[in-house]
Amino acid sequence: MLIHLINKIKQLSRKQKQLLMVGADVFILPFALWISLSLRLSNLWPIQYWVSNWWVLLLIPLLSVPMFIHYGLYRAVLKYMGYQVIVATVKAVTLTSLCIGTLLMFIRDIYFPRSTIMIFWFVSILLIIASRYFMKSILYLKEPIKKPIGLYGAGEAGSQVIDILRSSSEYIPVALFDDSPVKWGTVVNSMWVNSSEKMGEIIKKKKIKLILLAILGITPKERRQILQKISKYPVEVRMIAGIDNLISGDFNLQQIKSVDVEDILGRDPVEPNRNLLEKNINGKNVLVTGAGGSIGKELCKQIINLNPQKIVLYENNEFALYKTHLELNNLTQYIKVVPILSSILDPLKFKETLVKNQIHTVYHAAAYKHVPLVEMNPIDGIRNNIIGTYNCVKGALDAAVDTFILISTDKAVRPSNIMGATKRFSELILQGAHNNSNGTCFSMVRFGNVLDSAGSVVPLFRQQISKGGPVTVTHPEVTRYFMSIPEAVELVIQAGAMAKGGEVFVLEMGNPIRIIDLATKMIHLSGYVPQNSENPDGDIGIKITGLRPGEKLNEELIIGNNVYSTDHSQILKAEEKSFEWDKIEEKTLKLKAACESMEINSAIKVLKDCVNEWNPSSNSEFHTQSDWHMKIDKNTDIAEC
Repeated sequence: MLIHLINKIKQLSRKQKQLLMVGADVFILPFALWISLSLRLSNLWPIQYWVSNWWVLLLIPLLSVPMFIHYGLYRAVLKYMGYQVIVATVKAVTLTSLCIGTLLMFIRDIYFPRSTIMIFWFVSILLIIASRYFMKSILYLKEPIKKPIGLYGAGEAGSQVIDILRSSSEYIPVALFDDSPVKWGTVVNSMWVNSSEKMGEIIKKKKIKLILLAILGITPKERRQILQKISKYPVEVRMIAGIDNLISGDFNLQQIKSVDVEDILGRDPVEPNRNLLEKNINGKNVLVTGAGGSIGKELCKQIINLNPQKIVLYENNEFALYKTHLELNNLTQYIKVVPILSSILDPLKFKETLVKNQIHTVYHAAAYKHVPLVEMNPIDGIRNNIIGTYNCVKGALDAAVDTFILISTDKAVRPSNIMGATKRFSELILQGAHNNSNGTCFSMVRFGNVLDSAGSVVPLFRQQISKGGPVTVTHPEVTRYFMSIPEAVELVIQAGAMAKGGEVFVLEMGNPIRIIDLATKMIHLSGYVPQNSENPDGDIGIKITGLRPGEKLNEELIIGNNVYSTDHSQILKAEEKSFEWDKIEEKTLKLKAACESMEINSAIKVLKDCVNEWNPSSNSEFHTQSDWHMKIDKNTDIAEC
């Protein structure tokens, strides 16, 4: 019977539930006044007083209910009510008590103890609030168990988020942390503030799997330091995405975003030079090769924001081109976006595109970049990365474009694999073209890994973690440089604008990061414990698979010692060995002939003659198309690093 009644109440409309609460208050308020008078007179049944003062019982709900409506007591959803219900009740009852007390002072011909009103103030508040929590406990007794959540930040934002979490059906706040020693040991919104140093102990004790960063007005550097501290522990971390709704009181749990490894590994942002960003783009026709790739797509997005006259997307992957074209069209209505579905191995089509669209600036991002795949397909890697670059450079010379910027890689420095050697050869093509140019400015920008690019280690680790592991790492000591895609692209555009011709620009990548540390952080950020010798019962294992063909333990960014600073603190300029155009063109054509005849040994010989710092690693293997049958253990697959 009771369960049936509870289900009936739950099925009522919002309006019907509000009317039900009004009816309950109309009964509770006179009852509270009756109890108050009984307490004052120590008489449970003071009938003689109520016979002559019955109108006071009627007046109480007539005054109180409009006050409750005014202060929003009936707008509070019973399931999610918080301290606002207490505030509204206290305000309304206080005003009602003042009105009744004032009225009784002016009516002198009745005998009604005025001190009863003071008792009524306390009793009515207690009964009104208790009735709400009683109904909440009855109606939602069988609600699912809430997940314990910790908060980082004991300020105003943290206090407000605590209330929101308490009204949540999914989470319950169980711990509050802060960096300020002044706040340690204090109480914020009924929660004890703990030192961040005790985080590991409390996380384990209270079985916290999620921590919400609830601090406003801090710098990216301060936020990153906090996130690095939290990432030591096996908890998922989320942040408040924006502050506007939090300040206005409209914040809800849908406005928090997960923290990813990019938020922790990122660097302090450097204010870009607007003049450098706009120099080769604003009001000009720009072409991007590889426009559907991770770097190419981000280049296109940033170029659109710099107001070119036209942007041409050159891409041989149909679906990637479709997605990029669609995304850019949604970003602008005034800039012409031209999709070209073609390959850089088609020199006539590329040259025609440059001439037809009167291109001023080319960003050449099209390349094969996956070390093991290019190692197993050297002919295709040489053809795409070298012959494709040669075709683009020749087209730029013939079409007399103003600027040509090559996107290069740290793997071009003393390469140990085919991919790195092809990228270094591509740099030599541009350096030679500069010596033969009668107007086109050729330059190249070299940088390390970008976070979350297609085929890179971050998305692979994320996928492996979601499947329960193991996370595969090639070597416990392998390190790589990392930078976010937007930051890398922004620096590429600025570096290209500083070029005079023939320069190799190197982006300041910061300190290299151990891949095994990256894997550990990502496992922690997903709320799991890494499984290792220290934690044999951990959730996710880390499997060491061994260096793959052509891989190095540590990457470099500069070949020689001739490195100079530029006007930008994050961009360096290197002077490196180059060839005259006639020689590099001759070698390129020999490579082209070797590729066409599938003579891998001849191609490798030409490549070694030009890239003499190429030192293939002991685990390098050159494969031909006859190796199509080779088996790959999918459990040891790891991404490009």
